[in-house]
Amino acid sequence: MAPAAWAVPALTAAAWALRAGVWACLAASAMLVAEAAYMGLASLAAAAAAATAMLWRWRRTDTRYRWEPMPMPGAGGRVDVEVAATGADFSMVLVQIPMYNEREVYKLSIAAACALTWPPDRIVIQVLDDSTDPIIKELVELECQDWATKKVNIKYEVRDNRKGYKAGALKKGMEHIYAKQCDFVAIFDADFQPEPDFLLKTIPFLVHNPKIALVQTRWEFVNYDVCLMTRIQKMSLDYHFKVEQESGSFVYSFFGFNGTAGVWRVSAINQSGGWKDRTTVEDMDLAVRASLKGWEFLFVGDIRVKSELPSTFKAYRHQQHRWTCGAANLFRKMAWEIITNKEVSIWKKHHLLYSFFFVRRVIAPLVTFLFYCVVIPLSAMVPGVSIPVWGLVYIPTAITCMNAIRNPGSLHLMPFWILFENVMSMHRMRAAVTGLLETAHANDWVVTEKVGDLVKDDLDVPLLEPVKPTECVERIYFPELLLALLLLICASYDFVLGSHKYYLYLYLQAFAYVVMGFGFVGTKTPCS
Repeated sequence: MAPAAWAVPALTAAAWALRAGVWACLAASAMLVAEAAYMGLASLAAAAAAATAMLWRWRRTDTRYRWEPMPMPGAGGRVDVEVAATGADFSMVLVQIPMYNEREVYKLSIAAACALTWPPDRIVIQVLDDSTDPIIKELVELECQDWATKKVNIKYEVRDNRKGYKAGALKKGMEHIYAKQCDFVAIFDADFQPEPDFLLKTIPFLVHNPKIALVQTRWEFVNYDVCLMTRIQKMSLDYHFKVEQESGSFVYSFFGFNGTAGVWRVSAINQSGGWKDRTTVEDMDLAVRASLKGWEFLFVGDIRVKSELPSTFKAYRHQQHRWTCGAANLFRKMAWEIITNKEVSIWKKHHLLYSFFFVRRVIAPLVTFLFYCVVIPLSAMVPGVSIPVWGLVYIPTAITCMNAIRNPGSLHLMPFWILFENVMSMHRMRAAVTGLLETAHANDWVVTEKVGDLVKDDLDVPLLEPVKPTECVERIYFPELLLALLLLICASYDFVLGSHKYYLYLYLQAFAYVVMGFGFVGTKTPCS
């Protein structure tokens, strides 16, 4: 039967609208692949420079920044703190550990901070406890008192409210008299465990290079092999450090502070306006403001700090919402300030506005969801709409290959990474829109759940373990299931009536949405 006369104009209008969406997504995808190629080349250039430096037995960054070992001689070349305890070359260092109800990991982080090699009279360990559970607060305080009896200069600080969350705690911590006397501040989240020589390796960069405000180190993950989801997270974060942070440090001397495992120059924090709680990415906020003041940043990838990845899907979703929404919201708040800034070059302004914010924090989450989960499925059902091969195949393949090159050990996980990231793109897209529009949930802050030293056998769960009747209904995610239904309809239509052969991809993506919609990823989510 021929379609009704009134239906033809509507169909044509839908086709034209979808064609416009196709070309908009293709243009955005071209921006993404160009940015990825540029960062990849820059990171490879940095790696080549590092290899050349090692060949000539130079330190990795000595070709650009001055670094000299701390003058701490000892027998056999070992570090002897007592020999140099009175040395004037050792600056006062504050180590901040912000935490909130961190029952599982508080001992690990405090012990690692207290074991840092530095003259004992030149370092202050500051535990910033915002816990609301009185039992946990008492445990943390007792742990600090225990270390104090071992002649460790440790301070236990609490607030009467959680205003500003982590940013508020860090800001309040810097207001104490002993904190104001420190030259540098190292920050570690509650699940981070630095090696004893962390300060010995990072502080010299700040001491010998007065223009450097921040030394950021790389994260290492103690639980990356718990499940498939943590392995995929490791792939994404390894790419972030190897490519995004390395290229930013090498080309622009700027990148976004990761919020932990870094050392700041206190004067740079003060000159930049201190910590602000206007977004959920206070670390990125401070980094951008410091960059606009002319400060430089250095990423040192060969210094690694142990940390923990979110092992439950719920915890991972909360973390990704905070990171994505906060970055988009910061772009909204700082775009005009960046444009009107007169202290940095146009080149750095362009990098901040276009590469750092617009492409990576706005375009990436929006186009990933709209193109791969909306435009491609709908184009399989609307006659007269086709997607060029270069946009449908070549661009995604290029992006995947550039990620695979920097993660050769995880090549076998690439198909799972693609499907997982496409499902998460819906969540990130909603978070980015929330941040751009600054809706009521723009400043939601949920602390990422941690596991610490719990028995690993209690965490492992098969990828497709059925949902038990006694488990919480919140393990089921209805938006993912609804989109899975749409993908199944589009795939089936293309298989029966269409001619695009998109169904090969659509069925796989629908399956991924079903798996994640029923919470068959990560470890078990405990019922509340």
